Amino acid sequence: MVEVFAEYCGGLKDIGGFSHIILIYHFHLSKGYSLKIKPFMDEETHGVFAMRGPARPNPIGISVVRLVKVERCTLHIEDVDIVDGTPLLDIKPYVPDFDWRRAKRVGWLAEKSSNVRQKRSDRRFAPKRNKNCIDDD
Repeated sequence: MVEVFAEYCGGLKDIGGFSHIILIYHFHLSKGYSLKIKPFMDEETHGVFAMRGPARPNPIGISVVRLVKVERCTLHIEDVDIVDGTPLLDIKPYVPDFDWRRAKRVGWLAEKSSNVRQKRSDRRFAPKRNKNCIDDD
C-alpha cells in the first residue's frame, strides 16, 4: 500500500484508470556503496550500474507495480519489491506504448532470471556494512 500525503492527493486524480504504475523511491536503508557488488542471484561481482540493488552512488530505485484500487490518498498495489516505509519520490502511470521495450540482451542475468518471481533477497543489502561490496578497482 502507498500512502500519499494529503497535500498531494489531488495529483492522484485519474490514476485509478491505470493497471500499473511506476514508483520512484529512495533506498533510505542503503548505507554507502561500492562500484562492484556481488548480487544475491550470482556468485560473481558486477558493476553497480549493471544491477538494480540499493547500494548505489545515488540510491534511487524504480519499480513497476500493479495498481489494485485507489482509496482517497491510498494506493493499493501488488507485485511490490520495496521495503515497507520506503520514501516515495514520484509516481508515474505505466503506459505500455511508451514504457515497454523488447530486450534483446539482459547481460549477466540471462541464465539467472528465469525463476526470478520465486527468488527472495538473501538480505546482503541490509543496512549493516556489506561484505559483498568490493572497494578496490
